Amino acid sequence: MSYGFYLYGIFPAPGPLGLELQGLDQQRVETHSIADFVFLYSSAQQERYLASRKNLMGHARVLEDAMSAGYRNHLPLPLNRLIFQTWEEVAAQIITPYHDRLQQLFQRLEGKREVGLKIYWDEATELEGVLEHNEPLRQQRDRLEGRQLSMDEVIRIGQAIEVALTTHQSRIIEAFQTQLNPLAIEVVENELQTESMIYNSAYLIDWDREAEFSQAVESLDHQFENRLRLRYNNFTAPYNFAYLPTS
Repeated sequence: MSYGFYLYGIFPAPGPLGLELQGLDQQRVETHSIADFVFLYSSAQQERYLASRKNLMGHARVLEDAMSAGYRNHLPLPLNRLIFQTWEEVAAQIITPYHDRLQQLFQRLEGKREVGLKIYWDEATELEGVLEHNEPLRQQRDRLEGRQLSMDEVIRIGQAIEVALTTHQSRIIEAFQTQLNPLAIEVVENELQTESMIYNSAYLIDWDREAEFSQAVESLDHQFENRLRLRYNNFTAPYNFAYLPTS
């Protein structure tokens, strides 16, 4: 049973040709043209696709496979937002009201790519490093060890450590921003996803500058003596820079 068709992304005409891709629920991915645009879609086997890891990866893989086949310029659509019954609905809700906007986005993204960087740290390890280079704070902590502390003392040392860690975190982030932001055309800083994540950013860069950007990330990793855990994604659909209408 089909619940309509599920959209993955929009490409400028003539769009992907001759690709054999598998989408969600092992459905064959096909193309459909409307005006100057080509949609990648597959038959929707569910009324609603949950944002599970499996579905997210399956959705992303379709677009990444199209990119790998040479169809780099596209506008990704978010998981589960756009399931339609007819192409007339697609035209009415996306093409007709946003035709010029879509064309502008394609022009803006031509020859560009999105890369992403997430930075994680081990707070205990970083705190030891902060105390190693902050003698007054370390001595203050050491003097309190083994003692029954008053509430005021607990609050005071806790606040001092928090300030030191926050300052240290800001310096790490500033180092990455100083090196990486000048290499990017645009930068989007996203919300942190876990307690150990201290930075989450996406960069729009010229397609051919990825090697330079990757080298800069590696250099920063060495600068911080490989203490930080970096997740660098150099091949992803431009979700952070498409600004597509999705409601």
